[in-house]
Amino acid sequence: MVTSEQVARAAGVSRTTVSRVLNGSPRISPAMRQRVHEAIASLGYEPDVVAQSLVRQRSRVIALGLFPQEAGLSLSELGQTRHYFYLDLLKHIEQAAASAFYDLLMPSRPQNASPEQYIRSLHTRRVAGTVMLGLGPGDSRTQALIQADIPTIFIDSMGQGKRATYVKSDNADGARQVVEHLLTLGHRRIAFIIGQTMDLPGMERLFGSQQALAQAGLTMDPTLVRACGWDTDNAYEAARTLLAERRDFTAIVAGSDLMAVGILRALYEHGLRVPGDISVTGFDDVDLCRYTYPPLTTVRQDRRAMGEGAVQRLLSMIDDEEEEREPSPLIVPTSLVARHSTGPVAT
Repeated sequence: MVTSEQVARAAGVSRTTVSRVLNGSPRISPAMRQRVHEAIASLGYEPDVVAQSLVRQRSRVIALGLFPQEAGLSLSELGQTRHYFYLDLLKHIEQAAASAFYDLLMPSRPQNASPEQYIRSLHTRRVAGTVMLGLGPGDSRTQALIQADIPTIFIDSMGQGKRATYVKSDNADGARQVVEHLLTLGHRRIAFIIGQTMDLPGMERLFGSQQALAQAGLTMDPTLVRACGWDTDNAYEAARTLLAERRDFTAIVAGSDLMAVGILRALYEHGLRVPGDISVTGFDDVDLCRYTYPPLTTVRQDRRAMGEGAVQRLLSMIDDEEEEREPSPLIVPTSLVARHSTGPVAT
Protein backbone atom coordinates (compact mmCIF):
# COMPACT_ATOMS: atom_id res chain seq x y z
CA MET A 1 0.00 0.00 0.00
CA VAL A 2 1.41 3.40 -1.01
CA THR A 3 1.96 5.79 1.90
CA SER A 4 2.07 9.57 2.12
CA GLU A 5 5.76 9.27 3.03
CA GLN A 6 6.44 7.59 -0.32
CA VAL A 7 4.52 10.37 -2.08
CA ALA A 8 6.63 12.94 -0.22
CA ARG A 9 9.88 11.26 -1.30
CA ALA A 10 8.74 10.99 -4.92
CA ALA A 11 7.77 14.68 -4.99
CA GLY A 12 10.83 15.80 -3.05
CA VAL A 13 8.78 17.47 -0.32
CA SER A 14 7.91 16.87 3.32
CA ARG A 15 4.96 14.80 4.55
CA THR A 16 3.53 18.03 5.95
CA THR A 17 3.52 19.51 2.46
CA VAL A 18 1.73 16.43 1.11
CA SER A 19 -0.84 16.77 3.90
CA ARG A 20 -1.35 20.45 3.10
CA VAL A 21 -1.85 19.68 -0.59
CA LEU A 22 -4.41 17.00 0.24
CA ASN A 23 -6.19 19.44 2.55
CA GLY A 24 -6.32 22.09 -0.16
CA SER A 25 -4.20 24.58 1.78
CA PRO A 26 -3.63 27.84 -0.14
CA ARG A 27 -0.14 28.08 1.40
CA ILE A 28 1.27 25.71 -1.23
CA SER A 29 2.59 27.15 -4.48
CA PRO A 30 1.01 25.94 -7.76
CA ALA A 31 4.30 24.36 -8.86
CA MET A 32 4.70 22.37 -5.64
CA ARG A 33 1.03 21.38 -5.70
CA GLN A 34 1.53 20.08 -9.23
CA ARG A 35 4.57 18.00 -8.18
CA VAL A 36 2.63 16.38 -5.35
CA HIS A 37 -0.37 15.59 -7.56
CA GLU A 38 1.95 14.07 -10.19
CA ALA A 39 3.54 11.87 -7.51
CA ILE A 40 0.10 10.83 -6.25
CA ALA A 41 -0.98 9.90 -9.79
CA SER A 42 2.21 7.99 -10.64
CA LEU A 43 2.18 5.99 -7.39
CA GLY A 44 -1.58 5.45 -7.32
CA TYR A 45 -1.82 6.83 -3.80
CA GLU A 46 -5.26 7.00 -2.18
CA PRO A 47 -5.52 8.83 1.16
CA ASP A 48 -7.05 6.93 4.06
CA VAL A 49 -10.01 9.20 4.58
CA VAL A 50 -11.38 7.17 7.50
CA ALA A 51 -8.10 7.26 9.40
CA GLN A 52 -7.69 10.97 8.80
CA SER A 53 -11.21 11.61 10.05
CA LEU A 54 -10.52 9.71 13.27
CA VAL A 55 -7.32 11.63 13.92
CA ARG A 56 -8.77 15.04 13.10
CA GLN A 57 -12.14 14.40 14.80
CA ARG A 58 -13.94 15.46 11.66
CA SER A 59 -14.76 13.95 8.30
CA ARG A 60 -13.54 15.05 4.88
CA VAL A 61 -17.04 16.25 4.17
CA ILE A 62 -18.28 19.74 3.34
CA ALA A 63 -21.94 20.42 4.03
CA LEU A 64 -23.79 22.31 1.32
CA GLY A 65 -26.77 24.53 2.06
CA LEU A 66 -28.86 25.93 -0.78
CA PHE A 67 -31.22 28.91 -0.79
CA PRO A 68 -33.89 29.86 1.73
CA GLN A 69 -35.59 26.63 2.80
CA GLU A 70 -39.05 27.41 4.07
CA ALA A 71 -40.14 23.88 3.19
CA GLY A 72 -36.83 22.29 4.18
CA LEU A 73 -36.08 21.40 0.53
CA SER A 74 -33.12 22.22 -1.69
CA LEU A 75 -32.87 20.11 -4.83
CA SER A 76 -36.42 20.90 -5.93
CA GLU A 77 -35.49 24.59 -5.83
CA LEU A 78 -32.86 24.08 -8.55
CA GLY A 79 -35.66 23.76 -11.10
CA GLN A 80 -36.63 27.39 -10.58
CA THR A 81 -35.31 29.78 -13.23
CA ARG A 82 -34.14 32.17 -10.52
CA HIS A 83 -31.50 29.58 -9.56
CA TYR A 84 -30.24 28.75 -13.05
CA PHE A 85 -27.06 30.80 -12.52
CA TYR A 86 -26.06 28.61 -9.58
CA LEU A 87 -25.94 25.35 -11.55
CA ASP A 88 -22.56 26.11 -13.12
CA LEU A 89 -21.32 27.59 -9.85
CA LEU A 90 -22.13 24.32 -8.08
CA LYS A 91 -20.10 22.46 -10.70
CA HIS A 92 -17.00 24.46 -9.83
CA ILE A 93 -17.60 24.00 -6.10
CA GLU A 94 -17.86 20.24 -6.57
CA GLN A 95 -14.72 20.08 -8.73
CA ALA A 96 -12.68 22.12 -6.27
CA ALA A 97 -13.84 20.00 -3.32
CA ALA A 98 -13.14 16.73 -5.15
CA SER A 99 -9.64 17.83 -6.12
CA ALA A 100 -8.89 18.25 -2.40
CA PHE A 101 -10.42 14.80 -1.66
CA TYR A 102 -13.50 16.24 0.04
CA ASP A 103 -17.08 15.10 -0.51
CA LEU A 104 -20.14 17.33 -0.54
CA LEU A 105 -23.09 16.55 1.70
CA MET A 106 -26.54 18.10 1.60
CA PRO A 107 -27.98 17.44 5.07
CA SER A 108 -31.73 16.99 5.26
CA ARG A 109 -33.50 19.80 7.04
CA PRO A 110 -37.04 19.00 8.12
CA GLN A 111 -39.58 21.77 7.79
CA ASN A 112 -39.59 24.12 10.79
CA ALA A 113 -36.27 22.72 12.08
CA SER A 114 -34.62 25.19 14.45
CA PRO A 115 -31.15 26.60 13.85
CA GLU A 116 -29.95 24.65 16.86
CA GLN A 117 -31.19 21.40 15.31
CA TYR A 118 -29.43 22.25 12.06
CA ILE A 119 -26.13 22.91 13.82
CA ARG A 120 -26.51 19.73 15.85
CA SER A 121 -26.99 17.71 12.66
CA LEU A 122 -23.74 19.16 11.25
CA HIS A 123 -21.83 18.27 14.43
CA THR A 124 -23.31 14.77 14.38
CA ARG A 125 -21.98 14.26 10.86
CA ARG A 126 -18.62 15.78 11.89
CA VAL A 127 -18.54 17.99 8.81
CA ALA A 128 -15.30 19.88 8.26
CA GLY A 129 -17.07 23.02 7.09
CA THR A 130 -20.03 24.37 5.17
CA VAL A 131 -20.74 26.29 1.97
CA MET A 132 -24.03 28.18 2.09
CA LEU A 133 -25.37 29.32 -1.26
CA GLY A 134 -27.86 32.13 -1.86
CA LEU A 135 -29.37 32.34 1.63
CA GLY A 136 -32.03 34.96 2.01
CA PRO A 137 -31.66 38.00 4.26
CA GLY A 138 -32.24 37.15 7.88
CA ASP A 139 -31.85 33.38 7.36
CA SER A 140 -31.50 31.94 10.85
CA ARG A 141 -28.74 29.59 9.74
CA THR A 142 -26.34 32.48 9.12
CA GLN A 143 -25.89 33.59 12.73
CA ALA A 144 -26.16 30.02 14.00
CA LEU A 145 -23.20 28.92 11.86
CA ILE A 146 -21.12 31.97 12.81
CA GLN A 147 -21.77 31.43 16.51
CA ALA A 148 -21.05 27.69 16.24
CA ASP A 149 -17.54 28.42 14.90
CA ILE A 150 -18.05 25.96 12.06
CA PRO A 151 -15.83 27.01 9.12
CA THR A 152 -18.34 28.50 6.70
CA ILE A 153 -18.38 30.30 3.37
CA PHE A 154 -21.49 32.24 2.39
CA ILE A 155 -22.00 32.85 -1.33
CA ASP A 156 -24.24 35.74 -2.43
CA SER A 157 -25.17 36.56 1.15
CA MET A 158 -23.29 38.31 3.94
CA GLY A 159 -21.82 36.46 6.86
CA GLN A 160 -18.59 37.30 8.68
CA GLY A 161 -17.02 35.92 11.82
CA LYS A 162 -13.93 34.33 13.30
CA ARG A 163 -14.49 31.18 11.23
CA ALA A 164 -16.78 32.52 8.51
CA THR A 165 -16.65 34.82 5.53
CA TYR A 166 -18.36 35.34 2.17
CA VAL A 167 -17.80 35.26 -1.58
CA LYS A 168 -19.70 37.40 -4.06
CA SER A 169 -19.37 39.14 -7.38
CA ASP A 170 -18.82 42.88 -7.59
CA ASN A 171 -22.50 43.37 -8.38
CA ALA A 172 -22.47 47.14 -8.04
CA ASP A 173 -19.61 47.56 -10.50
CA GLY A 174 -21.23 45.16 -12.96
CA ALA A 175 -24.45 47.17 -12.90
CA ARG A 176 -22.47 50.37 -13.29
CA GLN A 177 -20.75 48.98 -16.38
CA VAL A 178 -23.96 47.94 -18.09
CA VAL A 179 -25.73 51.25 -17.40
CA GLU A 180 -22.69 53.19 -18.62
CA HIS A 181 -22.81 51.05 -21.79
CA LEU A 182 -26.42 52.14 -22.37
CA LEU A 183 -25.59 55.76 -21.66
CA THR A 184 -22.84 55.74 -24.28
CA LEU A 185 -25.47 54.52 -26.77
CA GLY A 186 -27.58 57.59 -26.02
CA HIS A 187 -30.13 56.05 -23.66
CA ARG A 188 -31.46 58.36 -20.97
CA ARG A 189 -34.89 56.91 -20.17
CA ILE A 190 -33.91 53.51 -18.77
CA ALA A 191 -36.31 51.12 -17.05
CA PHE A 192 -35.10 48.68 -14.41
CA ILE A 193 -36.80 45.34 -13.82
CA ILE A 194 -34.78 43.99 -10.95
CA GLY A 195 -34.94 41.14 -8.51
CA GLN A 196 -35.74 41.39 -4.85
CA THR A 197 -33.95 44.44 -3.47
CA MET A 198 -33.83 42.82 -0.03
CA ASP A 199 -31.43 40.25 -1.49
CA LEU A 200 -27.76 41.21 -1.57
CA PRO A 201 -27.34 40.93 -5.39
CA GLY A 202 -30.51 42.91 -6.11
CA MET A 203 -29.64 45.66 -3.66
CA GLU A 204 -26.09 46.03 -4.98
CA ARG A 205 -27.14 46.00 -8.64
CA LEU A 206 -29.70 48.73 -8.01
CA PHE A 207 -27.07 50.78 -6.18
CA GLY A 208 -24.55 50.38 -9.02
CA SER A 209 -27.16 51.49 -11.54
CA GLN A 210 -27.93 54.59 -9.47
CA GLN A 211 -24.21 55.38 -9.29
CA ALA A 212 -23.82 55.25 -13.06
CA LEU A 213 -26.80 57.52 -13.60
CA ALA A 214 -25.60 59.97 -10.96
CA GLN A 215 -22.16 60.16 -12.55
CA ALA A 216 -23.90 61.15 -15.80
CA GLY A 217 -25.91 63.83 -14.02
CA LEU A 218 -29.12 61.79 -14.14
CA THR A 219 -31.47 60.50 -11.48
CA MET A 220 -33.29 57.20 -11.47
CA ASP A 221 -37.01 57.60 -12.15
CA PRO A 222 -38.69 55.52 -9.43
CA THR A 223 -41.70 54.94 -11.68
CA LEU A 224 -39.39 53.09 -14.10
CA VAL A 225 -38.11 50.74 -11.39
CA ARG A 226 -40.02 47.49 -11.00
CA ALA A 227 -38.93 45.02 -8.31
CA CYS A 228 -40.20 41.49 -8.76
CA GLY A 229 -39.14 37.90 -8.20
CA TRP A 230 -36.01 36.57 -9.91
CA ASP A 231 -37.90 34.04 -12.06
CA THR A 232 -38.49 34.41 -15.80
CA ASP A 233 -42.26 34.54 -15.42
CA ASN A 234 -42.03 37.25 -12.73
CA ALA A 235 -40.00 39.47 -15.07
CA TYR A 236 -42.34 38.70 -17.98
CA GLU A 237 -45.37 39.88 -15.99
CA ALA A 238 -43.52 42.95 -14.70
CA ALA A 239 -42.58 43.91 -18.27
CA ARG A 240 -46.14 43.44 -19.49
CA THR A 241 -47.44 45.69 -16.71
CA LEU A 242 -44.82 48.34 -17.45
CA LEU A 243 -45.57 48.28 -21.18
CA ALA A 244 -49.29 48.60 -20.52
CA GLU A 245 -48.64 51.75 -18.49
CA ARG A 246 -46.05 53.57 -20.59
CA ARG A 247 -43.53 53.28 -23.41
CA ASP A 248 -41.43 56.39 -22.94
CA PHE A 249 -38.25 54.44 -22.19
CA THR A 250 -35.62 53.20 -24.65
CA ALA A 251 -33.88 50.48 -22.64
CA ILE A 252 -34.60 47.90 -19.95
CA VAL A 253 -31.98 46.66 -17.47
CA ALA A 254 -32.93 43.21 -16.16
CA GLY A 255 -31.76 41.89 -12.81
CA SER A 256 -30.59 38.62 -14.36
CA ASP A 257 -30.31 36.85 -17.72
CA LEU A 258 -33.28 34.59 -17.07
CA MET A 259 -35.35 37.66 -16.18
CA ALA A 260 -34.24 39.23 -19.48
CA VAL A 261 -35.61 36.16 -21.31
CA GLY A 262 -39.08 36.94 -19.93
CA ILE A 263 -38.71 40.60 -20.83
CA LEU A 264 -37.74 39.72 -24.43
CA ARG A 265 -40.91 37.66 -24.69
CA ALA A 266 -43.08 40.52 -23.42
CA LEU A 267 -41.51 42.96 -25.88
CA TYR A 268 -42.07 40.55 -28.76
CA GLU A 269 -45.74 40.19 -27.85
CA HIS A 270 -46.10 43.99 -27.90
CA GLY A 271 -44.58 44.18 -31.37
CA LEU A 272 -41.40 45.93 -30.21
CA ARG A 273 -38.04 45.21 -31.80
CA VAL A 274 -34.85 44.60 -29.80
CA PRO A 275 -32.70 46.64 -30.04
CA GLY A 276 -34.40 48.72 -32.75
CA ASP A 277 -37.13 49.99 -30.41
CA ILE A 278 -35.85 49.01 -26.96
CA SER A 279 -32.44 47.75 -25.82
CA VAL A 280 -32.31 44.99 -23.18
CA THR A 281 -29.51 43.88 -20.86
CA GLY A 282 -29.12 40.98 -18.45
CA PHE A 283 -26.75 39.98 -15.66
CA ASP A 284 -24.82 36.69 -15.12
CA ASP A 285 -23.76 35.64 -18.66
CA VAL A 286 -25.27 32.16 -18.47
CA ASP A 287 -24.82 29.94 -21.51
CA LEU A 288 -28.35 30.68 -22.79
CA CYS A 289 -27.41 34.32 -23.50
CA ARG A 290 -25.76 33.38 -26.78
CA TYR A 291 -28.94 31.68 -28.02
CA THR A 292 -31.59 34.29 -27.26
CA TYR A 293 -32.79 36.42 -30.14
CA PRO A 294 -31.00 38.69 -30.32
CA PRO A 295 -27.99 37.46 -28.29
CA LEU A 296 -28.07 39.19 -24.93
CA THR A 297 -25.79 41.97 -23.72
CA THR A 298 -25.03 41.12 -20.11
CA VAL A 299 -22.60 41.22 -17.20
CA ARG A 300 -20.36 38.20 -16.75
CA GLN A 301 -19.95 36.72 -13.30
CA ASP A 302 -16.83 34.57 -13.03
CA ARG A 303 -18.42 31.42 -11.67
CA ARG A 304 -15.16 29.47 -11.70
CA ALA A 305 -13.40 32.10 -9.59
CA MET A 306 -16.35 32.21 -7.19
CA GLY A 307 -16.64 28.44 -6.78
CA GLU A 308 -12.93 27.68 -6.54
CA GLY A 309 -12.31 30.73 -4.37
CA ALA A 310 -15.06 29.69 -1.97
CA VAL A 311 -13.62 26.20 -1.51
CA GLN A 312 -10.04 27.48 -1.18
CA ARG A 313 -11.03 29.93 1.52
CA LEU A 314 -13.01 27.26 3.33
CA LEU A 315 -10.13 24.76 3.25
CA SER A 316 -7.80 27.46 4.54
CA MET A 317 -10.08 27.95 7.54
CA ILE A 318 -10.29 24.21 8.10
CA ASP A 319 -6.50 23.87 7.87
CA ASP A 320 -5.65 26.86 10.07
CA GLU A 321 -7.55 26.10 13.24
CA GLU A 322 -5.42 28.43 15.34
CA GLU A 323 -5.74 31.45 13.03
CA GLU A 324 -6.63 34.50 15.13
CA ARG A 325 -7.66 36.92 12.38
CA GLU A 326 -11.05 36.85 10.74
CA PRO A 327 -10.86 35.47 7.20
CA SER A 328 -11.25 38.06 4.46
CA PRO A 329 -14.14 37.99 1.98
CA LEU A 330 -13.61 37.42 -1.73
CA ILE A 331 -15.11 39.99 -4.10
CA VAL A 332 -14.88 38.70 -7.68
CA PRO A 333 -14.69 41.27 -10.51
CA THR A 334 -17.40 41.36 -13.18
CA SER A 335 -17.15 42.35 -16.84
CA LEU A 336 -19.49 43.66 -19.51
CA VAL A 337 -20.28 41.37 -22.46
CA ALA A 338 -21.78 43.43 -25.29
CA ARG A 339 -23.88 41.47 -27.77
CA HIS A 340 -26.74 42.43 -30.10
CA SER A 341 -29.59 43.19 -27.68
CA THR A 342 -28.34 46.74 -27.19
CA GLY A 343 -27.98 49.50 -29.76
CA PRO A 344 -28.19 53.27 -30.22
CA VAL A 345 -31.39 55.07 -29.38
CA ALA A 346 -33.71 55.09 -32.37
CA THR A 347 -33.98 58.50 -34.05
